[in-house]
Parts: sequence; C-alpha cells; structure tokens
Amino acid sequence: MDTDTIHHSQGEGKGLMRIAELSRISGVPVPTIKYYLRENLLPPGELTSPNQASYSDTHLRRLRLIRALVDLAQVPVARVKEVLEGLDSDTMSLHDQIGRAHRAITPQRQLTSTSDAREAATAQVDTLLKSRGWTVEPDAPALNTLIDTIAALRTLQQDHLVGFLDSYAAAVEKFTALEIAAVTSRTTPDQIAESVIIGTILGETLISSLRLLAQESISANRWTSPAS
Repeated sequence: MDTDTIHHSQGEGKGLMRIAELSRISGVPVPTIKYYLRENLLPPGELTSPNQASYSDTHLRRLRLIRALVDLAQVPVARVKEVLEGLDSDTMSLHDQIGRAHRAITPQRQLTSTSDAREAATAQVDTLLKSRGWTVEPDAPALNTLIDTIAALRTLQQDHLVGFLDSYAAAVEKFTALEIAAVTSRTTPDQIAESVIIGTILGETLISSLRLLAQESISANRWTSPAS
C-alpha cells in the first residue's frame, strides 16, 4: 500500500478520504492529483503511518480551485502556484491575495486602436473612476483592458456604446456588491479568496450568457413580426 492510499470516508464533509474517493468527488484523475502534489500545488496529506496519508475537505476545495484556474481561466501552472502561495501566505492581506489572483486570471487581449482613441479612452476611464469613487491600483490589468476596449470601440466608430460606460459601471457595481456580500459569509479567509476567484471566473460566463439572452429577447420583441 503506497502513501496515496488513505483512510476511507463516505465523501465530502465526512472526514478523511482515499485518493480514489478524492478523485471521484473532485472529478480530478488520480495521476493529475499526484502531479499537483509533486508540484506543491496541493498540500501533502497527513501521514497516518509510514505508507498511509489522509486527505480532507481542504484538499478537495483546493483541487476545485486549481481546476478552475487551469481549465476555466487557462492560467499556466507556474502562475497557479503564485496564486496559491498568496492564498497560503500568513502576511499577505486578503485584499492582496485576491488581487494577485485577479491579475493571474485577467485575459491579456491585443486590441487595435488609434493613439487619439486611446488618449480619449484613458481620460474617460479616469473620469469614471473618480466620479464613482473607485479605489483601483494603477497597474491593475483590468484597468488597461478597459482602456483598450473603449479605445477599440472608438476606433471602430462605436462611440454610441462608449456613452453607456457609467450605466455599465453602475450595474456592475450593484451586482458586485451582492457577490462580495455573499462570499464574505464564508468561514475562513482562504474560503473567501477561493470563492471570489471561482466566482470571478465563472461569473464572467454567467454575465455574458445573461446578456446574450436578454439581447435575443429584446431583439425578438422589437424586430420580429407578430405571428399571423
């Protein structure tokens, strides 16, 4: 029996698991779990004898977070390790832990725009942040992405969409406040950070899907001829 064979339980929330059960519940193959252990992405199990170890719900949550970063956000393993090191830090604040994760999962897009459009976009975003009183680090990747996106819209002569920026921000601020309130009800800082990260990754898809469905519905009501 090797060190990956561990005490059996009936599943999540019920104590210690064999690695096969950990794999079944998490959906992560056993070889992949062993790889994460070798790469120190996943903390080692607690040894119960020289050739036995135990895994807990903490390992299960961490596996889910790793898979969200790797599979959903397409974050390289090296960057995943940086995020996890931040979550495990005893000196880094929760705000900084989450910030490190946000920087890892923010997509870097190459958008074409003119210099004039980028200058105008930068001024517009600066005005937006000041008017809404948002506290944002100047090196936040999402800040640069927002500026690039607005500049691209201006370059593509979609200025009418740029005019909705404050309304977009107001809507985002409203549901983001609800998200933060929900995740801060979690038990530990580690769970809060994990919930924010996974919620951010999947939340993008959730919001995008709802937006597309709303567009389809509004379009159908506005431009589809009534059935005879």
